[in-house]
Amino acid sequence: MSEGGPAPEVESIYGDDDDGGGKGVIRIASVAALGGLLFGYETAVINGATSAIEQDFDINAATLGFAVASALLGAAAGALSAGRISDKIGRLKVMKIAAVLFFISALGCAFAPESWGAGGLAVFVFFRVVGGLAVGVASVIAPAYIAETSPARLRGRLGSLQQLAIVLGIFLSFLINQALRGLAEDGANSPLWFGLDAWRWMFLMMAIPAVLYGVLSYTIPESPRFLISQQRMPEARAVLERLLGERNLEITLDRIRSSMDSEHKPSWKDLKSPAGKIYPIVWIGLFLSIFQQAVGINVVFYYSNVLWEAAGFDESQAFLTSTITSVINIVTTLVAIALVDRVGRKPLLLVGSIGMTITLAVVAVCFGQLAPKLDPATGEQEFKVLSDGSHEMLQTLPGAWGWIALIAANGFVVFFGMSWGPVVWVLLGEMFPNRFRGAALSLAAAGQWAANWTITMTFPAIKDFSLVFGYFMYAAFALLSFLFVFKFVPETKGKTLEEMDALAGVGSDEPAAEQAR
Repeated sequence: MSEGGPAPEVESIYGDDDDGGGKGVIRIASVAALGGLLFGYETAVINGATSAIEQDFDINAATLGFAVASALLGAAAGALSAGRISDKIGRLKVMKIAAVLFFISALGCAFAPESWGAGGLAVFVFFRVVGGLAVGVASVIAPAYIAETSPARLRGRLGSLQQLAIVLGIFLSFLINQALRGLAEDGANSPLWFGLDAWRWMFLMMAIPAVLYGVLSYTIPESPRFLISQQRMPEARAVLERLLGERNLEITLDRIRSSMDSEHKPSWKDLKSPAGKIYPIVWIGLFLSIFQQAVGINVVFYYSNVLWEAAGFDESQAFLTSTITSVINIVTTLVAIALVDRVGRKPLLLVGSIGMTITLAVVAVCFGQLAPKLDPATGEQEFKVLSDGSHEMLQTLPGAWGWIALIAANGFVVFFGMSWGPVVWVLLGEMFPNRFRGAALSLAAAGQWAANWTITMTFPAIKDFSLVFGYFMYAAFALLSFLFVFKFVPETKGKTLEEMDALAGVGSDEPAAEQAR
């Protein structure tokens, strides 16, 4: 391969950006973040289809719960394998694989035959797992690729695009679900076009961004650090020149090459130091992932109907209330993007932890005030009829407690959205050394999905036992996350990826946590 061969291709990929770190870099990060949009859509689309799936496949609540949670198991498996696979075949090929998996999942879930009974449900669950695999892969490959192709001064903002894409994907699924339900005469399980029920179209719509993701992945370059690990130096030089400009190009190449240890094939063993212990930075990444889920972000609004209704909203206004929550998510992520490269990663996490601790504790205190909901006309206790024919006693928050709980719950979303939501993805993409970034990021993301599954599956039992206990438990995790970040998490703002070796204690006897002080 000639020294100048790849340059024309790289130039066409990056467009007219000549100063490294401009519009071209933003565009390739945005393409990579499309995996996050699909990630958000895939995990949230099921919320608009649960009742219809329960009716069409004639299943009970426990079976429905498994069908919903099955994607999380696939996500853990996809995350655990994605890093190692990308170390072998490249970041771009893994993106393309994820796009195909998202597309297959969309079609498989949409066309799962209800006439097969239990067999049809098994088909649906299988393709939910396939979608989960795609989500797990996207949760690893996007932050790794964005970190490896972004200049240090922009890396925090560009890395935060992953979280922005996720919340946009969630919002998009919500809007599409609402639109399809509105077009259907009798809700999500009534037919629309070509005889397909509305809930099936909810899944089928995911095929459009999946195709877009796959096509656009052909328009961006391979990670220069992967190219160097494969000894493809001319291509790596051309990509880095477009990313960073010509200044100190050879010095940058030499630093990356030395950090990659190119003669050594990446493996899980790289996570261990010469002394045989797991590098502290690997544990730091894993616990960041666990704490991101342990604060209860994915279940904090499971009981949101009580908060909204107590504040004066009724069940028919769910569209408005959900829109408010989604917009809060998006706006606070934009705040994080504006701040992460200015104030740093660690300060945002610390502020977020304090805010989450306070707001979750306030919600817990408010839930301690729950009282039976009485019919205004008769004064009798109101009940909700469940799908199995049983009755559930309705509760409400009296007086100002409803508004206090509502403000606190949305305050929690604000603090999470401007800190732990996007910043953890930024750190996971950048904090690990080059030679084991793929393996460490896979382990951390798999831990995140395992924690997500655990929190999600335990919440119904916690709700039945005590919501006060549950929200105080999430507040305790938020407090522990503050102590963890304060003591162990290093600041990575403005550092090159090659400087992460020293930060992680690679090639040094000093542990990462000590160096971070």
